[in-house]
Amino acid sequence: MAGVVLRGSLVLALVLVAASCTRPATGEAVDPSNPPASPSESEPELSGTPGPRGIEKIEHMIFVVQENRSFDHYFGTFPGAEGIPMRDGQPSVCVPDPKVGECVRPYHDRTLIQNGGPHAHPDSVADVNGGRMDGFVVNLGGTNCTATPAAAECVDDVGPQGQPDVMGYHTAREIPNYWTYARNFVLQDHMFAPADSWTLPAHLYLVSGWSATCSDPYDPMSCRSDLDVTWAVDTQRHGRHPPVYAWTDITYLLTKAGVSWKYYVGDGTCMEFPCETRKEGSPPGQNPLPGFTTVHEQHTMRRVQEHTDYFRDAGSGRLPAVSWVIPGRGISEHPGNGDPLSTGMAHVTRVVNAAMEGPDWLSTAIFVTWDDWGGFYDHVPPPRVDDLGYGIRVPGLLISPWARSGLIDHQVLSFDAYLKLIEDLYLDGQRLDPKTDGRPDPRPTVREEVKILGDLRPLFDFEQEPLPPLILPLHPEPGPASEPGG
Repeated sequence: MAGVVLRGSLVLALVLVAASCTRPATGEAVDPSNPPASPSESEPELSGTPGPRGIEKIEHMIFVVQENRSFDHYFGTFPGAEGIPMRDGQPSVCVPDPKVGECVRPYHDRTLIQNGGPHAHPDSVADVNGGRMDGFVVNLGGTNCTATPAAAECVDDVGPQGQPDVMGYHTAREIPNYWTYARNFVLQDHMFAPADSWTLPAHLYLVSGWSATCSDPYDPMSCRSDLDVTWAVDTQRHGRHPPVYAWTDITYLLTKAGVSWKYYVGDGTCMEFPCETRKEGSPPGQNPLPGFTTVHEQHTMRRVQEHTDYFRDAGSGRLPAVSWVIPGRGISEHPGNGDPLSTGMAHVTRVVNAAMEGPDWLSTAIFVTWDDWGGFYDHVPPPRVDDLGYGIRVPGLLISPWARSGLIDHQVLSFDAYLKLIEDLYLDGQRLDPKTDGRPDPRPTVREEVKILGDLRPLFDFEQEPLPPLILPLHPEPGPASEPGG
């Protein structure tokens, strides 16, 4: 495989980190001032140790990124995961609701359409509330349904105590395919959004390990950290001065090393600016690569392609080494837009099925995650690694023939772990490090080197019989109706 170089010093010893992946969930929250130790803190120095044989079998990595769901919202009652604290089968945590004058508890939301809550940086700060994780309802500022929960039009938008749907959680009944993937492959219950903010900063971290504003799009040293970057979407939408992101992204290193990559967006996504009249495809906040100076300088815009291209490539055995699959409008699971989350699950299932049915399945690892919490309740305070993150916990899945089936991974992770894996497998361990990547920028943190960040490689078992494809229906029957806290 072109551009792929492996070094024994870069492959983590599976036996030394297995404990962090298999320890039972305790139900205790993470102290943001004292986050749990990762293998890099609690284990001896591993440089030079041999890793799991067969890691080179992973020739295709696919990162599927949906929108705006917290871990507790989707997997808060998944057996063995660190989910919603329970007592006698009922949620024991309580969040203040000034509208009803008391605290309210998480509840089983059996509906498929949610409103969610605000999810910019100030909202994350308010929801976390200094680590108390109790600002989710207060931060809403009230809605018609929290004021009048008994109204007929509110029946699907509130819980039994009149609590808003940010306190709702789902089970296998509503999202059976996601729970099936978790049972049969790997579920990650400490995946934190990389940025303490909304969709665009998360997607910037996904491809570059930073979110910033640059005064000169051709000078990486002109960039400064920015958790909001609300200006950037408007700039892309109206076509003013692209590119806008001057710092170094992972596609620069991949292209330089001759490693193939593609970024697949929704069919109909605007690729030529201005884009203000386009209503289909993926919005600019999920499609930042056209704004990166490196993409223009390396003439790689053609590698930003559409879902139709992904399904063609998956079916014909032409998947690149690294793929990102970003949803289009209507299938992103973004709350508040009137679309049922089942359409997003069907999209993800179709993406996974295509990889499983194609000729590349035995050399593929698929990672599924969500870009931010969407305002939904989660009980685990995010650790702080710098001024920009981490954000509130989101679900994470690994689907691969070499995944350790049924594993719940408790390592502290973020999208930075994806970059770390790409770099270790395909770039000889080269980081997005301004001191060594040949394109200096002033990023405050080399996120892949943060000590608490876990390692994705121990989630594979290359000595097992490869797991067969698990082809799921796009529109499955609901899962079991009886769940804890339901």
